[in-house]
Amino acid sequence: MKRFAAVLVLVAAALVIAACAHGPGQPCASCPAGGPGAAQKAAQSSAAIYWCNCGPECTCNSVSLKPGKCSCGKEMAGGHVVFTEGNTALVCTCGPGCSCVIDANDKTKCGCGKPVKRIDLKGTGLYFCNCGGSCGCNTVSDKPGTCKCGMPLNQAK
Repeated sequence: MKRFAAVLVLVAAALVIAACAHGPGQPCASCPAGGPGAAQKAAQSSAAIYWCNCGPECTCNSVSLKPGKCSCGKEMAGGHVVFTEGNTALVCTCGPGCSCVIDANDKTKCGCGKPVKRIDLKGTGLYFCNCGGSCGCNTVSDKPGTCKCGMPLNQAK
């Protein structure tokens, strides 16, 4: 009987660990990227964001939630937020409608293989969720409020 109870506890612990094994912004084993529901899951947990795509020498640092031109006059590139670290949004560069997640084996790439762009939100005027931990709501807004997880949005000044 003790052996059965010990096995039961180990199985329960393994299920809990397996359920939490994927990181924030990554698909779970029952809903892999590109699988049924992946696009809907990404739409619920990602915010479209646009940034200046002029190159490393450009210093305009334009960031927006809508497509358009940056302050230096070039078209902005778009993607979606896959995670937030402090004041930095990690963005999939596939485009704003993409349903990618961070590659589980290489945190510098999306599941599609494209690089993840790091965008400093400080001074942009945008509000964002930074719940930390395993929260993956990835909310970004141009207005104050609450994120999808219920926490107040932050603004980096």
